[in-house]
Amino acid sequence: KKWEQLSRLQRSIILFLFAFLAVCGVISYTSMEEPWKSLINKSLDDQRTEPEIPGLKLANPAVLPAPQKADANLEDHPELSPQKPPKLPHVRRGPSNLQIKPPWRDVRLKTQHGTSRAVEEPVQADKEEKTEKSVISWRGAVIEPDQSTEPPSSKIKEPEKPSSVEAEDQKEPVPINDRQVAVIEAFRHAWKGYKDFAWGHDELKPLSKSYSEWFGLGLTLIDALDTMWILGLKEEFEEARKWVANDLVFDKNVDVNLFESTIRILGGLLSTYHLSGDSLFLEKAKDIGSRLMPAFKTPSKIPYSDVNIGRGTAHPPRWTSDSTVAEVTSIQLEFRELSRLTGDEKFQKAVDDVMKHVHTLSGKNDGLVPMFINTNSGQFTHLGVYTLGARADSYYEYLLKQWIQGGKKENELLEDYMRAIEGVKKHLLQRSQPKKLTFVGELAHGHFSAKMDHLVCFLPGTLALGAHNGLTADHMKLAEALIETCYQMYAQVETGLSPEIVHFNLHAQKGHKDVEIKPADRHNLLRPETVESLFYMYRFTGDKKYQDWGWEILQNFNKYTRVPTGGYTSINNVQNPSNPEPRDKMESFFLGETLKYMFLLFSDDIDLINLDKYVFNTEAHPLPIWVPA
Repeated sequence: KKWEQLSRLQRSIILFLFAFLAVCGVISYTSMEEPWKSLINKSLDDQRTEPEIPGLKLANPAVLPAPQKADANLEDHPELSPQKPPKLPHVRRGPSNLQIKPPWRDVRLKTQHGTSRAVEEPVQADKEEKTEKSVISWRGAVIEPDQSTEPPSSKIKEPEKPSSVEAEDQKEPVPINDRQVAVIEAFRHAWKGYKDFAWGHDELKPLSKSYSEWFGLGLTLIDALDTMWILGLKEEFEEARKWVANDLVFDKNVDVNLFESTIRILGGLLSTYHLSGDSLFLEKAKDIGSRLMPAFKTPSKIPYSDVNIGRGTAHPPRWTSDSTVAEVTSIQLEFRELSRLTGDEKFQKAVDDVMKHVHTLSGKNDGLVPMFINTNSGQFTHLGVYTLGARADSYYEYLLKQWIQGGKKENELLEDYMRAIEGVKKHLLQRSQPKKLTFVGELAHGHFSAKMDHLVCFLPGTLALGAHNGLTADHMKLAEALIETCYQMYAQVETGLSPEIVHFNLHAQKGHKDVEIKPADRHNLLRPETVESLFYMYRFTGDKKYQDWGWEILQNFNKYTRVPTGGYTSINNVQNPSNPEPRDKMESFFLGETLKYMFLLFSDDIDLINLDKYVFNTEAHPLPIWVPA
């Protein structure tokens, strides 16, 4: 009725307005359609495409030079010249960057049947994109720290720049084989026990589901950080990192051992910094390194064994004023690297002074050193006893490794190392009966003892490392003979696990093996030295038997030392398979060293901790080899 009451003009105006609004709506829809579609498509594309990570770029992997193979026949040991170190050919000092190719870039499992299955899905780019996109995963990192610092003979003037973490080209996925997966499983089982019953404490007691404290600094966790990175255990690593960030405090009234704190804590933090590029670990390394420095405030510059990291005081052991030679000469790699990174020369100077002093000391026997040194007089004590076992072992290891770390320029280190190997051949090397196993014994006041610590099994790997770096091929021959002996220390025992100490038969006796074990020596602490040397031997020779030997050892660890609720335990009796008498203790080095070397032994990726770019400290923490300025 209202419409009929309107005039014709009014009705025309209203109809015109409706028509005008309809036309405007059509025009607006057409103009907005394309931008809206574009916006939707862009949003979808953004969801499919991996975001770029700032500061990362692709780098091509380096190729390790072909390893030197040596004849395993050990008929004789030619004399080494103690006065004139061998004149080496020009040796490449190392590349301008460091690479680490940990295997969760693609992480595929290569089975024994030749097939592959995915273990962990890689990050992928949209398959429909026309341009090829780089695949970047947390574990696929190329480490390129600034290595402009000169070797230790030069004064460090400016702080070292932090490492940069860069992504690598992942077109070639690194296969993870069954044996490596078994190592990962073993690590996770050990870590489960530590996490459930000992989190943040030094060591796990897996049988009693508790823990023990040594320094109260989370030794197992710190020792295992770089192992987790190398094994590709991202979740476990991130959880441990949070503990380091929030709970690791060094400002506490506690005495720590200088040597153990250096190789485990300082070494572990420095290594993890280099692999991850995370400055948190460098800051923690600076803190503990500075707190250990009071140990060097002695009349002789030979450091005390114990330091109170809260009070800043240091002292020798309660029972003597001596330090062991291994303890004071096996902290150099770590403190030298700390100086390189911080630009503060005090760390390097302190440990270099120790080596220079020991180099000049009398009391050596053809390069072999006694086991003790006095912190007041700076002289060797308990003269006449020479061993490559406990209290002296890593002195010889660090002579070679410092020479390698510093770019092969410090001839005093090389000279001392070559003299020592000559001394080993002359005074400590013998063969057992009936299998004629070559072993390293001990010398006490002119009397030879056919006793060999499991610790001495570091020597084959060290000899092989020296041969790889240009030293005489006779060292590789000796390494091949000694690693056979170290394997037999496992194979000739009922559990297939080596005791802490063995004695060798020098005379053939019917029904007797080469190896004899005394009741006090038949324990096994899950030590790494044999597996460590197997890793070096396989890396440099490619002989699969070394992998097979390591696989036997891992299986026996699982059979006799694995605790069902989590963790592995040391055992008291390697000769009793039915009751190996578990000790209720898992040493931190089982995660920090033994399983790490196992994983590397089973890997065919020579760029996974490339031995032309890294040198391991005596706790299996890899540190970079310096590139000369």
